[in-house]
Amino acid sequence: MSDFYADRLFNAMERNEVAPGMLLVAAPDMASEDFERSIVLIIEHSPATTFGVNISSRSDVAVANVLPEWVDLTSKPQALYIGGPLSQQAVVGLGVTKPGVDIENSTSFNKLANRLVHVDLRSEPEDVADDLEGMRFFAGYAEWAPGQLNEEIEQGDWFVAPALPSDIIAPGRVDIWGDVMRRQAMPLPLYSTFPSDPSDN
Repeated sequence: MSDFYADRLFNAMERNEVAPGMLLVAAPDMASEDFERSIVLIIEHSPATTFGVNISSRSDVAVANVLPEWVDLTSKPQALYIGGPLSQQAVVGLGVTKPGVDIENSTSFNKLANRLVHVDLRSEPEDVADDLEGMRFFAGYAEWAPGQLNEEIEQGDWFVAPALPSDIIAPGRVDIWGDVMRRQAMPLPLYSTFPSDPSDN
């Protein structure tokens, strides 16, 4: 990562704590092809591991071809997203509950943030359909070993920000990375249209 961004952008900002339901926002010049312009939603964070899915990378695979039983609950575009480089044969389901749903007492939901849940895909779709406003499915995930994510945050690779339910079920036309950057404190909104390749600017 360039000294410009590490020293003057994310490292100069007030830092939020990493926790389930928080977002990792990739630096504008993230060097990793796996995480360029990515937004990773943290699902689990403990001393042993940090686990999450990239919510900004849509594939060309239709949910109907992979999980046909869940397609009616899938928000448009009804495509499978690429959650990360690890175990892409595994699928993670995230959902946004309807207002007033008792998440804490549900055996099918693990609460991540306000109305944002990790859905147990061993559940029957019809058992959770009345509680969900929409869902998204992610093939694979991202994972960090103990201390690894903290090191990457310290060197300015990631900015930690709260997630909104709308981040998960955003329409296909939305640039999620740019949208999340725009709602942060200055100067991050200035970088919301930063191209993945600066030569394209």
